[in-house]
Amino acid sequence: MRLSVGRTGQCWDIALAESFFATIKRELLGTDAWPSPALARTAVFDFIEGWYDSRRLHSSLGYRSPAAYEAALAA
Repeated sequence: MRLSVGRTGQCWDIALAESFFATIKRELLGTDAWPSPALARTAVFDFIEGWYDSRRLHSSLGYRSPAAYEAALAA
């Protein structure tokens, strides 16, 4: 993964992405090395689809998961 860098004083353009990458690093990847890039890629996909989008609570969504938030919007 390569992080994008905005101009000085314009941190808001990448704040959401930076927060997301920090969460993956903290909650999934940690400091251990992965045996292969393919296993790391699979783990990141499983984390996003299985935990981050479906069950993890987000403060910006009223402490609901994205799936619950979208279901409430659709109802």
